[in-house]
Amino acid sequence: MRRLQVVAGPVRGRDEVRGRMKTNTEFVEHGCWQSWHSADVPLRLGVSSCLIGEKVRFDGGHARDRFVTDTLGQWFELAPVCPEMEIGMGAPRPTVRLVEEGRGTRLVAPSNGKDFTELMLAYATDKVAELFRLGLDGYIVKKASPSCGMERIRVYRNGVPVARNESGLFARTLMEHWPALPVEEDGRLNDPILRENFIERAFSRNRWRVLVRRGLSRRRLIQFHTAHKLLLRAHNEAAYRRLGKLVGSAGTIPDRELFDAYESEFHESLRTVATRKKHTNVLLHALGYLKNALDAIEKREVLATIEDFRQGLVPLVVPVALLRYGIRRHSVEYLAGQLYFDPHPKELMLRNHP
Repeated sequence: MRRLQVVAGPVRGRDEVRGRMKTNTEFVEHGCWQSWHSADVPLRLGVSSCLIGEKVRFDGGHARDRFVTDTLGQWFELAPVCPEMEIGMGAPRPTVRLVEEGRGTRLVAPSNGKDFTELMLAYATDKVAELFRLGLDGYIVKKASPSCGMERIRVYRNGVPVARNESGLFARTLMEHWPALPVEEDGRLNDPILRENFIERAFSRNRWRVLVRRGLSRRRLIQFHTAHKLLLRAHNEAAYRRLGKLVGSAGTIPDRELFDAYESEFHESLRTVATRKKHTNVLLHALGYLKNALDAIEKREVLATIEDFRQGLVPLVVPVALLRYGIRRHSVEYLAGQLYFDPHPKELMLRNHP
């Protein structure tokens, strides 16, 4: 089996930011995203090989995605995987389909009837274990692929499509064996809300991996949870409350049980897409910490901007920038430590969409 090749993205952007990352064993209680990342736990994405320009598709071509290579490649190491090539199918090759048979859904080449199901499933199990050891913060798969597609893959019976609700065999194995890993399709990343959610989850997962690498403790878990409070509330208020109760139970349950439960709930909570309404609630909550610091004119301006955001007239970055200014100017310690205001590089412009 070919060993996984880790392909680094363009050096300039990623290496520059590494120079600003914390590398000591203690975390800075500050809300800028760099403070919670570390050069020795690099941000890393698994990615379908065709998306970075490798000529591995069935027709011998590729499907290079410039957002993946040119934008995400500046911040993430990219670990390319092509299941079809790695099980020896070659390129170009006969097309394969998911076919519904008496034995369940099979991966079959209709031109010659060859069945790749067992080979693909065995490979997928081994590959996911290999990727787990490598350490990933997310995975981007190729849409519509019978091996890599995340959802809505066509299933055929007697040569006729009868369903479109399956995952590709490799993607299904990946998601079943690694449920905490953020997984997204290239096509869905064109949606700015889904793109923001995926990348936010990937950065959050990396922060958790850094926490684990440095050594989990109750004190560090409390720091981690405190820094993510507003971010969590923007995604899932109920999960935020459950996580708070978990943190509050420290000392009453075994540490390993506490850490495992927190990790699972934390990553699951961020799967819920943050909405305009939930963002508005978080912004108003944050403004409450500034109510005695801002004068009447400043307060009205911030409130008006939050209302403009709620109505879809301005992007999220506008009220966030106003609040950040107030937080810095008046040294509001709690808000200064909230990753909600700076969860990922501003160069990604994830909060600039309407």
